[in-house]
Amino acid sequence: MQQRSARRSNRDRTEATRADLIAAARKLFIEKSYAETGTPEIVAAAGVTRGALYHHFSDKQALFGAVVEQEAEAVAREIEGAAPPSLNARDALIAGSDAYLAAMRAPGRTRLLLLDGPAVLGRAEMDAIDNRHGNRSLREGLVAAMRARTMKKLPAEATTALLAAAFDRAALAIEAGGSAEDYRNVLTALIDGLSRA
Repeated sequence: MQQRSARRSNRDRTEATRADLIAAARKLFIEKSYAETGTPEIVAAAGVTRGALYHHFSDKQALFGAVVEQEAEAVAREIEGAAPPSLNARDALIAGSDAYLAAMRAPGRTRLLLLDGPAVLGRAEMDAIDNRHGNRSLREGLVAAMRARTMKKLPAEATTALLAAAFDRAALAIEAGGSAEDYRNVLTALIDGLSRA
């Protein structure tokens, strides 16, 4: 019994250390950028040793990947929470679009996911992360709309990729001061344009 709780305690400590590293790295990557952040700053901010950092992550890039994965996961959760199964397919896509734009307003998120992410991890790795999270939600919504015959039947992967690019561009434009309402209206028109007459 004591061994089991000691093991659980060690696992809890390990998870807490990993979470502290990710949180400290996220804060620094947003404040300074990936390139300007050193691992000594990260371990100091997390209150751990360099050994602890390298126990959990092979290098700074791997830690950055974990930060990006966590951010992408958070965005997907917000999209999925805004588009419950009770909504019809079109309304779920619109609600998911609105949730995406709202989620991307979290401080530093556009920089992490849309600027530094592709630059640091590469386009292929960012696509893989997106496909596990936000793009997966979008693809599922599009496929549901196509199955419900409320949207034209189109190749799901290509439709997902092109709409996701439009959402990302809108998030960047809004971050730069563009009208959120204008971009929302255009994204809604794009979705409605794919809908059957």
